Amino acid sequence: MTAVTTTTHTSAKAPAVLAPVEGTHQVRRRRRLAPGKRLPATRLVGPAALLALWSTASAAGLLDPGAIPAPWTVLETGSRLWSAGTLPDDILTSLQRAATGFSIGLAVGILLALASGLTRTGEALIDGTVNLNRAIPTLGLIPLFILWLGIGETFKIAIIAIVVYIPIYLNTHAALSGIDSRFVELAEVQGLSRYRFIRQVVVPGALPGFFVGLRLGVTGSWLGLVVLEQINATSGLGYMMFQAQNYGQTDVILVGLVVYGIFGLISDSAVRLVERRVLSWRRTLSS
Repeated sequence: MTAVTTTTHTSAKAPAVLAPVEGTHQVRRRRRLAPGKRLPATRLVGPAALLALWSTASAAGLLDPGAIPAPWTVLETGSRLWSAGTLPDDILTSLQRAATGFSIGLAVGILLALASGLTRTGEALIDGTVNLNRAIPTLGLIPLFILWLGIGETFKIAIIAIVVYIPIYLNTHAALSGIDSRFVELAEVQGLSRYRFIRQVVVPGALPGFFVGLRLGVTGSWLGLVVLEQINATSGLGYMMFQAQNYGQTDVILVGLVVYGIFGLISDSAVRLVERRVLSWRRTLSS
């Protein structure tokens, strides 16, 4: 009876042996290596800081008003041009040119990337030609395109389309070429048709690269437009800036640059938003 009591007493206190002894090292907390939770409107911090710096320097008299007008002067000039109807017409013309050239370049880039990425014959015929085109400065093609297409709107849209399709093709083709061959073998084992293979394997695998090219294409359309609208144009933001250069109107030039920057930021943000929605299944640092 005593032995049983002793055994019971010992087993009741046995868990106390597992208690941590004072002075032992505690387990370290795992370090977080990811950037952390995404903050809202973070991409506006940089432009806002630049605007604040510009305003402060202008108010302190550190900037020559003739060379770099103050932000409020640029805003006043923009309001005057808008009230006169000049700025809305120029913006609408530039948007039409950019949208037309971008749409053509987008379609051409996607079709060429699919043809080159999915067939060896297409790759042999297309990839080298596109890379040769990429090596030639696109703006250097302007004189040749003027001789071919005239000096009207057609050559401007053609140049914008070339500027757009090259990054879309390169990034989409790289994404297609980078699809894991094991996925292809799995699709063959599962007996997928060509259509289902493209829809279920090729398209999801190429979308990340496609969106990178799309962002570069959107930016390229605005960059090309700045130059093209200064060549025999009678309207558009670039034409407005070119005319302002002839008369030394720095504030008007800055109005055009600000409008270009705003549209570029909006279009890039729109592409990012679509990318985040379409690729919501991915787990990345940015998500």
